[in-house]
Order: sequence, then C-alpha cells, then structure tokens
Amino acid sequence: MSTTSFTLTTSAGQKVTIDEASSTKYKRGTSSISASAITKGKRVLVLGTTSGTTIKAAQVIVQTTGGESTASTAAKVIPFQRGAPTTSKQAGQIPANWSQGSGTIVSGTAANKATEAALAAYPGGIVDRVVKLSNGEYNVHYIGVNWPHHVFVNQDFKVVGAE
Repeated sequence: MSTTSFTLTTSAGQKVTIDEASSTKYKRGTSSISASAITKGKRVLVLGTTSGTTIKAAQVIVQTTGGESTASTAAKVIPFQRGAPTTSKQAGQIPANWSQGSGTIVSGTAANKATEAALAAYPGGIVDRVVKLSNGEYNVHYIGVNWPHHVFVNQDFKVVGAE
C-alpha cells in the first residue's frame, strides 16, 4: 500500500500535513474504522511523529460530536505568534516537585494516551514530547501555542493541570 497524505488546519489556524502509511490505525472513539472515514470537515486527533509542520501518523482518531470532555470546551487556545510574550498562568494542579527538564521521555501507548487527554482538554497545540515524572504523572509538552506549554496528566490519563 502506498503512502498518502492529507492536510488539516488546527484550531489555531496552522496548516499541517499528515503523512499516512499502511501501518496507520484509524479510530472513531474506541472503534476501528477505515481511512475513508477521514473526510473534509471532520475533526481529528493525529498521534505520531512530528517534523516541522508534518506529522507521520501512527493513529488518526475521528472526533465524535457528542460526549466530549467539558474541559475541551472550557479551554481557550492561544495561537503562537512569533515575538509575542508567553502568557504566564497556571491552571489546576502542577506537581509540587516538578521542574522543567525533569522526568524521562516516553513513547508508545502511555505517551499516546497522555497526548490524547492533553489535546482533548487544550486543542490547537502540537505535542513534541511526553515526559513521565517521578510521581508517575505525565508532562505533555506543547509547541505552536503561547499557552499552555506544559499539560500535566495523571496516571489515569486525566488532565490535572497546565502552565
């Protein structure tokens, strides 16, 4: 099967190219679906490896219209603007002993679940890494938005804080 791609626009207005491969998995909620379910106008969550404005998709999840987290509707995306100062604020709980650069970079299922939770609560950013902290929580590192820069997700993959 040959590799294909599609382009999407994030809620922050950034154009991103999604490279699909024969190994890319497609889901709607927890159900597997075919790639043909990805159509213009559908909201999707893409998990994969980023390079610039391209994501090599490991998984594409079509967002459902009902039953979404109330956190996603309460969150406000602040698109990244070059030269603009970073908004300095916190929301929820930040781990007490957390400092930038602490923890271990993780990948795989845990990183994908933490990414999915963070993007559901704070859509519009691009996740470039997930770090497991010493307390077992995850720090999902966002780029492409002025706030949040760090989203904290607990062991049950629920968002607990952001800064």
